Formats: sequence, structure tokens, C-alpha cells
Amino acid sequence: MAFGFFKKKKKEEENRLHYDPTNIHIRDIRKNFILDYDLKTWEVEAEYEYDWGNEYFTYEYKLACADDAVYLYVEEDDDLYLTISRKISFGKLGEEVEDSIRDKGRPPKIVNYDGKTFYRESERPGYFKNVESQGESEEFVNWEYVDESEEWVLNIEQWDEEAYEASIGKFVDASAFSNILPA
Repeated sequence: MAFGFFKKKKKEEENRLHYDPTNIHIRDIRKNFILDYDLKTWEVEAEYEYDWGNEYFTYEYKLACADDAVYLYVEEDDDLYLTISRKISFGKLGEEVEDSIRDKGRPPKIVNYDGKTFYRESERPGYFKNVESQGESEEFVNWEYVDESEEWVLNIEQWDEEAYEASIGKFVDASAFSNILPA
């Protein structure tokens, strides 16, 4: 008889919402949520988790609309940091970036891309996981760069000995998102 009570209690915890339905914030989104950003309605197509160690996690969401796809990165430390980014071809950063990683183990301190100068802010090894998959996390290294205006961010990631990815994005405020609704 007592076992039924514990099963009921566990079921109630599983059904409890992770957000306040009367006040949904950008940090509450999950896969299949809908939101408005930049005069378009977007659906959250995928959810990713980054584990940086010491119980510190950040999240990224693939947002898609009728004619575009972007990535929303959410980091909450003392403040909430949000970026909207797009993948770019790693080769567009120039051969000196790849040469520096191969020769020195990291990209150069300064990277020029698309008329902007980016300065390396951090180097973080971590683990990446697609929240939907039941698979293992993938180990990688991330280098984050910020431009002089501190509006733009460039990320370079190394996934394997010679597997690299890059993305360019802009810092955004939480107020840029509205009409956030669960699926």
C-alpha cells in the first residue's frame, strides 16, 4: 500500500512544469517551444547541453522559421548571456587559424573575419550532448572571441584531432524574445 504512494508522488514530480506558465522566460524554453524573435516566429527544433565541469552547464537551442535557422546560446552565471549565431565555414577564418591550432594547440589571440577584429576571451574544454539522444557526450574545446564593440562573438570549436567548426553571432537581450509558448 505504501509503495503506491511513492509511485504517485514520483508521477506528480515528473508532471510538474519546469516553468511558470503565466511568466515564461527565455531560460525556460525547450524543444518544440515557439517564440518570436526579429519579427519572425521560430520553433525550437533541438536542445543541446554543454558541461564545462564543476556542475556548470550552458544550453544551446536550434531555432528554425520558414526561411532561416539560427542557434540561441544561453549561459547563466551571475547574469544571463544570450547569443544568436550562425555556423560559418571554418575555412573562411583563414589558414593561419588552423595552422595555429596545429602548431600551438590553440588558435591565434586575434582573428579577423568579415571586416571585424575578434579577440580571444576564453578557452574552455567541455562536453557536448544533444539532450534528445541517449548517447554519450562528446568532448571538445571551445575558443570564444569578442569584437571591439563587444556586440559580436566568434566561436571556434575543435571536436577531434582535425575536426573544426566555427560560428559567428551577436549578443542579444532577453527582451528581444516574445510570445514564448510551450508546444
